[in-house]
Amino acid sequence: MNFQNVGIIGAGAWGTALAINIARGGKNVVLWSFDGEYKQFDGVDTPANLTVVKNPDDIADTDVWLCVTPAAFFKDTLKKFVTVYNNQPIIICTKGADSKTHEFMSEILMDALPQCVDFGVLSGPQFAAEVANGVPTGSTLAGTGRALDAGRAVLNLAHLDETDDVIGAQICGVGKNVMALIAGFLSIKTAGENERAMIFTQCCNEIINIGLAMGANLRTFTGLCGLGDLFLSATSITSRNYAAGVAIANGTTLVGTVEGLFAFDTILNRAEKLGIKTPALTGIKHKMNI
Repeated sequence: MNFQNVGIIGAGAWGTALAINIARGGKNVVLWSFDGEYKQFDGVDTPANLTVVKNPDDIADTDVWLCVTPAAFFKDTLKKFVTVYNNQPIIICTKGADSKTHEFMSEILMDALPQCVDFGVLSGPQFAAEVANGVPTGSTLAGTGRALDAGRAVLNLAHLDETDDVIGAQICGVGKNVMALIAGFLSIKTAGENERAMIFTQCCNEIINIGLAMGANLRTFTGLCGLGDLFLSATSITSRNYAAGVAIANGTTLVGTVEGLFAFDTILNRAEKLGIKTPALTGIKHKMNI
């Protein structure tokens, strides 16, 4: 299969950026939006081979699905597509976890669509506006079988690392949100650069320990979905989580959804279930009063 027709679920910034990028690469893209609207990027035209739809039926016959709805709405949105699913490989492009159950997106997918045998996770250093504007971007695609084949065929990225470490890619995606939040906070609330580096490293190691206990591959943490995404998210005020960490340190009001807050609870929840000690993460969370 050449995966010529791509269905994308979710028309926020990241979903729309992927839709534009994939359409630019020559594939036919059907972008599902719950209200028929989609993100507009300054100076970026909508390709002619990109169609925006509201009805889940309209992506039933596409060759591969990309799920790009925010983590907070992932479960409810996926339920809309259960009856139209037609054994397509599915690539999860949502980073994070369910704020109530602390489930990873792959766990939610398996609950909703147990018949899906080919799925993957796309994660990496990806600012949506840059992808929409054609800035060279690399990512990790974790999965098996047709999901990897589909990703290789449709993802119009500068570089794609491939792995079967689905759990590792997701713990990296959750963990980087936590670390970006911490990095923003530490940029304001530390005694000096030495202390900031120490706390940051200790927290990273605790997240890696959790991932390894869940079966992740250590190598995944040094890849694009790990070190690459961490570098992007934890060093730039453009990162929403980093900016939120700065706001928390300054005592100002948080604006919009901050995935790092939910991710923090998920990380500590997993640690507790696995019996992993997290003194650094627990300590900084207490200091942040979140």
